[in-house]
Amino acid sequence: MSIASIAKPMTFIARTTDVEPGCALQVNLGGHPPLALVRLADEFFVINDTCTHGEASLSDGEIINGDIECPFHSGCFDIRTGAATAFPCTKALTVYPVKVEDEQVFAALDAGTCADTPV
Repeated sequence: MSIASIAKPMTFIARTTDVEPGCALQVNLGGHPPLALVRLADEFFVINDTCTHGEASLSDGEIINGDIECPFHSGCFDIRTGAATAFPCTKALTVYPVKVEDEQVFAALDAGTCADTPV
C-alpha cells in the first residue's frame, strides 16, 4: 500500500471488498477520466483505465505478474509505476497515490505521476 502525502486531498474510490485479489475494477468519477482500481494481494493501486495505445479499458484486461494487459493489442503496463512494459504500448499510464483506511480506498487524484520509461 502506498501512502499519499497528508497535504493532498483524497477522493473515495471504492471499498476494498469491491475488487478481488488479482483483479481490476473500473471506477468512473465525474470530472476525471475512467480509473482502474487494481488489487495485487492486499495492495491497492489506482491507475488511468484507458490504454495509452488505444481506447481500451484496462480493467477488462488480465493481470499477470504485476502487469496489466490491454485487452485490445496485448500491450502491458506495470501496475505499480504505470510504465509500459510490452509493445505496442510505449507511453506510461498515470498512477495515483493511494491510502486505505477502514476498508475504503482513497486516491490523491491531483497528485498522479507518469513514469515515461521507454519499453
